[in-house]
This record gives sequence, C-alpha cells and structure tokens, in this order.
Amino acid sequence: MNSNEKVVLVTGGATGIGLAISKAFAKAGYRLAVHYHSSETAAQALVNDIVTAGGQAHAFKADIAQYAECERLIKETIEVFGRIDILVNNAGIAEDGVIIRLSEDQFDRVIATDLKAVWSLSKNVVRPMMKQGWGRIVNITSVSGILGNYGQTNYSAAKAGVIGMTKSLAREFATKNITVNAVAPGFIDTAMTRKLNEQIVEMAKKSIPSGRFGQPEEIASMVLFLSGEEASYITGQTIAVDGGLSMH
Repeated sequence: MNSNEKVVLVTGGATGIGLAISKAFAKAGYRLAVHYHSSETAAQALVNDIVTAGGQAHAFKADIAQYAECERLIKETIEVFGRIDILVNNAGIAEDGVIIRLSEDQFDRVIATDLKAVWSLSKNVVRPMMKQGWGRIVNITSVSGILGNYGQTNYSAAKAGVIGMTKSLAREFATKNITVNAVAPGFIDTAMTRKLNEQIVEMAKKSIPSGRFGQPEEIASMVLFLSGEEASYITGQTIAVDGGLSMH
C-alpha cells in the first residue's frame, strides 16, 4: 500500500512536536487524522493547509485522559477514513514540582494523559490493525523517562512507563506485522523550551554533547522512518533523539 492510501493518527498533532510530525506525514502523502484537545484553531488551520495543498486531513477533538474518549477517537477516525494504519501517541502534559509540593491531582493528571492514554489508544487500535494485517505504533516518550528529571516525578514516571509499555506491546504484536517503537526527545526548540530563562538554557546546552537544542523536524523524521516499510524489522526500541544527552 502506498503512503497516500495509509492513514495516520497523531495525538496532539496541531502544536509543537506534534505539528512537525503531522506536517512530515502530510508532506509524505499520508492521510492525516489530527487529534487535539484545546487547540482547535491550530488544528483546523493545519487541516485547511493540507487540504488546500491537495492532501487529505481531518481534525478530531478528544480528551484522551478518558478511556471512552480514546475509544471514540479511534472509532471516528476509522469512520472518516475507512482505516487506521499508524498511531503516533504524541500528546502529553507536564505539571512539574518537587514531590513535597506536587499534589495528588497533578500526579494523576499527568499519568492519565501521558501514560494511560497510550494504553487506551493502543488497546483500541490494535484490533483494526490486526484485521488489516499491518500497523505501526510510535510512542513519544522523553529522555526524562530514561534519566529521571528533578521536579518531574510524575512526568518521568509516566514517560518511563511508556518505554516499558512499548516493549510489552511490541512482544504481543510482533507476529502480527505490527511494530511498536518509542522516540525519546531531549531538549527540543519549541514554545515550551523558549519560555526557559537564558541561564537554564545555557546550562542545558552544556549537558548536551552536540551543544544545541534539537528541532521538532528532527523528531518528526525519526517518527516517519519508524512508520515506514524500511523499519519493518525494528520493534520494541526506544530511540533517543537528544544530541547525545542520554548516553550511558
């Protein structure tokens, strides 16, 4: 099947790294399902741009912290496009704070959005993928899930959980022609990192062997590769795109 027949669902696909991922798939000719929760304007603008350029795209709103919403999102994507071939679990939130100041609600919200949603969406997408005899799941984790990060007990735990879940899912579906991999971004030049003060940015760059922040497009290119036929023998892997930050 050609890329222009395949359907990819990108959660949080209208902003930040998700936007770069969405654009990369659209440019490669995939039909695109753009998930959003609160970024409706950005999602519709992206869809309009893709359609104007001759592509196929549709925006879907869902609160993926809720299981029923994940179930509905997968169902509606298939209703609109007729199939779903690739799921990119990109959406996530961060609510940082040292543990003595972090509330239970902050912990639960991050776990629900960054970890449980990956499970919920994957659970609902694998059956259609098995029926098709082909599928790709790419989970966006973080170097925080590899190294741990100060003030991020909730976020680091969620992202480490995504890595473990990726391996388990890969084992469960390896014989079904479905691969499951994770991409772990390091410091990436997005609106979030641009809010950091200059001193923190300089300290961060000193900890990165390549000496710079990555670009969202560098994450997108890895996701696109893992979603293609060329990566059919790669599964259960976590690939850090972080300029060497997480080298052991």
